[in-house]
Amino acid sequence: MRLLAVTVSIGAALLVMTAAPSYAAGGDAIFKKSCTGCHYTDGPAKEKTIADQLAKKGPELWYAGSKFQKDWLAAWLQNPKPIRPLKYNSLTDKNPGDHPKLSAGDAAAVTDFLMGLKSPEVKAGVIKPNESAQARNIFGKKAPCGGCHEYPVKGEVHGGKSGPSLVGASKRLNPDWVYAYLTNIKAFKPVRGMPDFASVLNKKDLASVAAYVAAFE
Repeated sequence: MRLLAVTVSIGAALLVMTAAPSYAAGGDAIFKKSCTGCHYTDGPAKEKTIADQLAKKGPELWYAGSKFQKDWLAAWLQNPKPIRPLKYNSLTDKNPGDHPKLSAGDAAAVTDFLMGLKSPEVKAGVIKPNESAQARNIFGKKAPCGGCHEYPVKGEVHGGKSGPSLVGASKRLNPDWVYAYLTNIKAFKPVRGMPDFASVLNKKDLASVAAYVAAFE
C-alpha cells in the first residue's frame, strides 16, 4: 500500500511538472496585464493625427521583434534604464526612469512574445556595423542626427535630448531595422517628429548611417 502511494505521489508530481506552462506561452498574457496601459502591439501604426501621437504614453511595439536585439531586451526588462533623456512626448520634462521591472521569468516570457512581432519592411542581413568617415560626416552634418539624439564619441556622450539616445545602439538595435526605419519611416511612424531623411539622402547614404549607428557602444 505504501509503495502504491509513493508511486501515485511521484506520478502526480511528474504530471504537474509536465503540465506547467512555459514562460513563452504566457508572454502575451503578461504583456496584456502589465504593459498595455502604455504600449500597443497590434500594428501597423494606429496614429493618423498629431492628437493620436500625443495621446500615447509610450512607444509602439508592434515591430519590436524587428527592432530590438533579444538579449538586450530580456536584460532591460529586468533592469530598465531610460532610453529617452526626456519623458515620452515631452520636450521639457526629464524622463523619470520609472518603467516597471519584471522578474527574470516574466522578462523571458515577454521578450519571447515581443520578439515574435516582426515587420515585413525589415530585411535580414542588409546592414553590418561600420564606422566610416563618410557615415560620420552624414550623421553629424548632412542629416544631422546629433541635434536630437545622444551618441557616443570616445567614451563621452554628445548630442541632443529630444529623441531616444543612440548610446549602446550596437547592443540594443537591429541594424537592419535602423536602415528600414530610415528608408521608410512612414511605415513605422506616420505621425512623427523625426524628419523623413529618405527624401533628401540616397539609399547608399542611408545604409552608411545605419551601419554607423549600429556600431555605437
